[in-house]
Amino acid sequence: MEKVEAANEHRWLKKLVGEWTSEAQMASDAPVGENCRGSESVRTLGDLWVLCEGTGDMPGGGTARMLMTLGYDPARQRFVGTWVGSMMTHLWVYEGTLDAAQRMLTLESEGPSMNGDGKTSRYRDVIAFVSDDHRTLTSHARKPDGSWQPFMTAHYRRR
Repeated sequence: MEKVEAANEHRWLKKLVGEWTSEAQMASDAPVGENCRGSESVRTLGDLWVLCEGTGDMPGGGTARMLMTLGYDPARQRFVGTWVGSMMTHLWVYEGTLDAAQRMLTLESEGPSMNGDGKTSRYRDVIAFVSDDHRTLTSHARKPDGSWQPFMTAHYRRR
């Protein structure tokens, strides 16, 4: 198998590398005291992948551990990845694109509906760089009319 050379998209992912603190609010109407705090350590796996390992408070109490993998597939011209969390059994599989300004990575996935009805729904996570040391992650659920409803925003600040 030939060695794959890193593309610009792979190099973009390296902006995530480092130690981060996070603060997330689960909904725009959640009381300020209900923000969830956490931390994340992001490292590379060779030149083509990043691994984002995090811990954070759960709404209502407890601590969760999370692992996100992100890479870029030149053949599909898409970012690809996965997300797993200690609080659920679903493996989230991502596919996404970078905006023209190279500030926002939009990742889409399908998973269990938040309604608890046993159905699946579409979800979108948007990673946006505010600066080199501040980024956000906003999670959206697709509504029946096709629009996207944000349900969580996390701010990550480099330590």
